[in-house]
Amino acid sequence: MPNSMPNSMSDDFSPIIRAIEEGDSSIGEIPVPHEYLAATLHRSEEKMFDGRSSWDKDPRESIHIEKVPTPDLAPGEALIAVMASSMNYNTVWSSIFEPVSAFGHLDRYAKANPDAARHALDYHVIGSDASGVVLRTGPGVHAWKPGDRVVAHCLSVELESPLGHNDTMLDPQQRIWGYETNFGGLAQLAVVKANQLMPKPEHLTWEEAAAPGLVNSTAYRQLVSKNGGAMKQGDVVLIWGASGGLGSYATQLALNGGAIPVCVVSSEQKADIVRSMGADLIIDRSAEGYKFWKDENTQDPKEWQRLGKKIRELTGGDDVDIVFEHPGRETFGASVYVTRKGGTIVTCASTSGFMHEYDNRYLWNNLKRIVGSHFANYREAFEANRLIAKGMIQPTLSKVLPLAQTGQAALEVHHNMHQGKVGVLCLAPAEGLGVTDHALRALVADRLNLFRDS
Repeated sequence: MPNSMPNSMSDDFSPIIRAIEEGDSSIGEIPVPHEYLAATLHRSEEKMFDGRSSWDKDPRESIHIEKVPTPDLAPGEALIAVMASSMNYNTVWSSIFEPVSAFGHLDRYAKANPDAARHALDYHVIGSDASGVVLRTGPGVHAWKPGDRVVAHCLSVELESPLGHNDTMLDPQQRIWGYETNFGGLAQLAVVKANQLMPKPEHLTWEEAAAPGLVNSTAYRQLVSKNGGAMKQGDVVLIWGASGGLGSYATQLALNGGAIPVCVVSSEQKADIVRSMGADLIIDRSAEGYKFWKDENTQDPKEWQRLGKKIRELTGGDDVDIVFEHPGRETFGASVYVTRKGGTIVTCASTSGFMHEYDNRYLWNNLKRIVGSHFANYREAFEANRLIAKGMIQPTLSKVLPLAQTGQAALEVHHNMHQGKVGVLCLAPAEGLGVTDHALRALVADRLNLFRDS
């Protein structure tokens, strides 16, 4: 097992941090430490929360900050110095061992090929976002070199099967890095496949650049891509949780693409955030008192109807073309009902429960479609990152914590105590570093802190 080191960051990375700050092109010649600090889970503790409700499972108890050995690189991989990362729901799921322990994912991956075997360890380095600098590349990597400033998306694929070559998300060996693989981004170092790398948006700080990766790419595929909603100008888009990690990017993508977002939030504070992004059709579900379930087993169609009426009031009589679904069980029946005839419900998650229920009459009689959407392929992730790099979509960072408080960051996301995204500083010694395109930053400065000021 790794050696525990919970209270301090190692000085071993000082030469690397200094080289990054100075833009030293010889960074590839600086020795890489044999071990590094990481946020980990322990295989021996995967039953620690048995008997507790999901709400009572505390990530601060399961997430450790400790030294782990630096892994060797396999062909096609890169080692990056992680300046910053961010928190996602998959890290929450990992940390509370729901719906299953992620160690099962690691064990299955270990059987895929000899290089994958090193992922099945007694500890799991978690995290599916990262911004940083390439330190080393493995055999066969030509597009990236030491010193490149990058962000990493979380799609890990092998692409040895023909099934993934039209859409890499269909690769039988598709996995989410840092969740279904080891050596993730909540650490001083991370191992990624070279085709996970994208250029860092240079007008952003390290922590800002680390925030969009997973959620922005997920929202792009779900809403914009032909693999998801194929959104077009003028579409009415119902966005659940419009100020959250996913919804905040969906709202921006809808506005940027000429669609009409109808934003569902749960407080006036969150409504203000959505307004600050430029959306004006807002439903505060708490203020309106929507309760789509009468009890644990019975939905209330009258509440679906009330929601549909509210949407038409806001839109001037239009129903929803696309529903951006991710709450799951709590909202899915309503989502299917309010979608217009021939419309699309695109779902990428089930944060309120995986077992969905809806009245199928409203689906088949009205020729509606339910589309499953999961993360994004490399092209979609690259296009989503390009919108960030051009300043057209903004990071939604609301708070930044140090690596030592990763457990606290996970708890805040678990209990929905956050807006937008919660960032985590890894090797970056402070916030506000990493900006090289100051001109573009000045142009979008008034939109960069919408969530920080909330």
